[in-house]
Amino acid sequence: MEQRHLGRTGLRVSRLGLGTLNWARDTGEQEAADQLKTFWEAGGTLVDTADIYADGGAEYLLGRLMEGLVPREDLVIATKAGSVLEADRRVDCSRRHLLAALDASLGRLGTEYVDLWQLHAFDAHTPLEETLHALDLAVTSGRARYVGLSNFSGWQLAKAATWQLAAPGVRNRLASAQMEYSLLQRGIEREVLPAALDLGMGVLPSSPLGRGVLTGKYRHATPADSRGASEHLAAFVAPYLDETAGRVVEAVTTAADGLAVTPLQVALSWVRDRPGVTAPVLGARTAQQLRAALSVEALTLPDEIRRALDDVSAPVHHYPDHDWSTL
Repeated sequence: MEQRHLGRTGLRVSRLGLGTLNWARDTGEQEAADQLKTFWEAGGTLVDTADIYADGGAEYLLGRLMEGLVPREDLVIATKAGSVLEADRRVDCSRRHLLAALDASLGRLGTEYVDLWQLHAFDAHTPLEETLHALDLAVTSGRARYVGLSNFSGWQLAKAATWQLAAPGVRNRLASAQMEYSLLQRGIEREVLPAALDLGMGVLPSSPLGRGVLTGKYRHATPADSRGASEHLAAFVAPYLDETAGRVVEAVTTAADGLAVTPLQVALSWVRDRPGVTAPVLGARTAQQLRAALSVEALTLPDEIRRALDDVSAPVHHYPDHDWSTL
């Protein structure tokens, strides 16, 4: 698998990442082992998790699998911290919480360091300089090699990256931004993607298949074994089952038929090769689904198909995104 630099850093990662959101919940240990081995054998290196996935279960499972299945040095391990499951609070990016969460993640993963440690979300109740100082401490202490952000808006990302570059004594630029991005969700093109490009941050798209909808599996009904039929993920899929999304899915299906490939391959190839994107993160439930996604490695969309997909999925952005004098 092709390797890419993560933003303006020396860290190289596979241009597809393996996500573990389903691990230790919908995906058991044997299936997770099959996924990790399949991914590694295909040349994949970037494995993304979070301390909140299955309440730490995904990290623990990944740590168990690294003990004998795949060498730790062959993987680029990324995890996230900052999300909490408290009744009155969803985000805690205080220095106290973040550094304790990092130590707990390292314990579950069974490793002395993570390659990429990411803030899971912006915390409006903690001073940003305190949060970013915790990231710097993680790197200078050797517990994290690189740091990044996830689910930040454009202004939040730009403010954080600017502070990190300008603060006295801070030596670690933000390497990445992990954001939802697909043909069904192009919101980051408004401000986040331009900011990331300007600031030299690599973008790691999550849900690159539109929460599974871009595979075409929901065109006529909701499969019983799909996320859309799952008690805890049906609401996650539902926003992408409307008429607007349906038009995009039909266009993807038409393009796939013309290229003699699958809708999954078309949708994944589109987002993988967008400017600024380093590696889409695949959240497969099974090794079979993962193999289908990994088969996209040899596909590059023809320019005319890419432009057609750009047009059919184009978000409506006007002022102030375009020059006001042309409106």
